[in-house]
Amino acid sequence: MLALRTRAARTSALATAVASTLLMAGLGTPSSAGIRDSTVAHTDSIDGTDRAAARRQSASISVLPQISQVGKRAARPGGASSVVATKFLPVREGRPVVLSRLAGTSWVKVAKTKLTAKGLAEFIVRTRTGEVPVTYRATALKYQGKAAVTTDEVASDWGTPDFVDEFSGSRLGKSWTHRAGEYNPKGLRRCAKGSRKAVRVARGAVQLSVLRDKSKGSKQCLAKRADGRPIGTFDYRLNGHISTSTTESFTYGVAAARMKFQQRRGQHASFWMQPLIVDRKAKTAAKGGAEIDIIEWFGDGGAGGGLTSFIYHPSRKGPVKVGDFIENPDQYLSSRSDRWWKKYHVFSVEWTPKVYIFRIDGHETFRTNQGISGQPQFPILSMLSSDYELEDLGGENFLPQHMYVDWVQFWETDTAER
Repeated sequence: MLALRTRAARTSALATAVASTLLMAGLGTPSSAGIRDSTVAHTDSIDGTDRAAARRQSASISVLPQISQVGKRAARPGGASSVVATKFLPVREGRPVVLSRLAGTSWVKVAKTKLTAKGLAEFIVRTRTGEVPVTYRATALKYQGKAAVTTDEVASDWGTPDFVDEFSGSRLGKSWTHRAGEYNPKGLRRCAKGSRKAVRVARGAVQLSVLRDKSKGSKQCLAKRADGRPIGTFDYRLNGHISTSTTESFTYGVAAARMKFQQRRGQHASFWMQPLIVDRKAKTAAKGGAEIDIIEWFGDGGAGGGLTSFIYHPSRKGPVKVGDFIENPDQYLSSRSDRWWKKYHVFSVEWTPKVYIFRIDGHETFRTNQGISGQPQFPILSMLSSDYELEDLGGENFLPQHMYVDWVQFWETDTAER
């Protein structure tokens, strides 16, 4: 793990967009930014009209680590791009936003974009691991009666990840262990189990598969729904299912994986996290942790577009599920010809004591302040075939199915700042 000083710098860079500063007319000087808050506190008000327009505007900026890297082939994680995320309120969709970097004592324009319907403007920047930190700020230009407003400055000071595996060589690294090696009817996987046979490392990526369990011969499995109703008979399956539960975990920060999915339905590919210690008596996620499904892909043609992000957490009323299918997920593809099974994309979660923010290649897809885990969590990669989805494959002749993970990494922020 990195030294506390480095984590503190990361916490400063991880400026959350949850808090916002109220800007009143006539206040033209910046306030001091807190260690977690790089919220704007100045405008370019000139006359009375601009001063009135500046009222109740707010803005925030954060620099995320290297969580954007689209491509057909495996690549080094150090070559991924960082992300500058900004938010401006009140929302004015289409409002121009300019990103600038500090060069000496001058500000140089880096990029320009427009606010989304959520008030977001996200920039992909080519920050490399080990480079000198770059300082950024963003300005929402004068628009529809609102005066221009500029964020505070924030530096890209993430440094080396606390954990990274780029799956080089031909064997799974020592950080990973295999999971769920038994058929599990209660977990709705009476027809599938985890197996090292379904995990293969080659050409810079780990391949996780759904395979026939040849040890069962011609014997088939009767799949059932949660209420016991039969679904049909299918071949027994082996699933790729690995985690770092015995070696690597973290509390607060950013976790990311570069992944390319299978095309067909009938199984789902996932990057998720579970708490290191499970306290089944806990009534809150702060004490009991949470299952954090960073991304799940249920295959082409599935309901809701096939991509989901969920949180499962304890509460006083029992287990709670938060999240949904990602709305219009194909908007995050790199081109019209791109598909989730054709190119690698980076899926990540930013996890603070106040919020989860889920992203695809740096673009925010979902955020929530519910079920925030206060416990160490460990990464999991899986390619699972649950009983309820087996009939969606379209026939056993479509086995095997494969997903690929190019790299996994996480950056832990300063836990002393909780």
